[in-house]
Amino acid sequence: MEKTTTYMNPYLAGFLLGLVLLATIYVTGRGLGASGAMKSVLIAGVETVAPAHAAGGKFYIEYTKEHPESPLKNWLVFEVVGVIIGGFLSGLVSDRLGFTVEKGPRVRSAVRLGMATLGGLLFGLGAQFARGCTSGAALSGMAVLSTGGFITMLAIFGTGYIVAYVFRKFWI
Repeated sequence: MEKTTTYMNPYLAGFLLGLVLLATIYVTGRGLGASGAMKSVLIAGVETVAPAHAAGGKFYIEYTKEHPESPLKNWLVFEVVGVIIGGFLSGLVSDRLGFTVEKGPRVRSAVRLGMATLGGLLFGLGAQFARGCTSGAALSGMAVLSTGGFITMLAIFGTGYIVAYVFRKFWI
């Protein structure tokens, strides 16, 4: 007998995400976002490996002024760690934890992993250029009724649909 996988109702999940976003804005005065955590980890790494470079770079100096104790004490780092732990626990509890590569039938695993890595790197670069990731720019922007947030969300999903159409051969 094949086991069926059940997921949370997407409308309920979206509603709960909205409540988390509302609570985050209320408690911290800022919205959700993940790119700030990645930036904190990067800066902490540079400060550890090349402290002279970090001390002389304008980018690093501006960021360490905001977080003089340690970039890793930024609340966004704890947010992302919590998301990773929560995702792992969710997969464990629901018996969906597995280490497989999801791909189309005509694509090798190496190509799928390479494309995913390339996509992640481009997305991270875009988040740096945009001064925030989709969570910060679109989700949090829309939560405060920012016109830029709505435009960002439309641009993200519009681009996603176009790119998905172009690269659909990797899935079907």
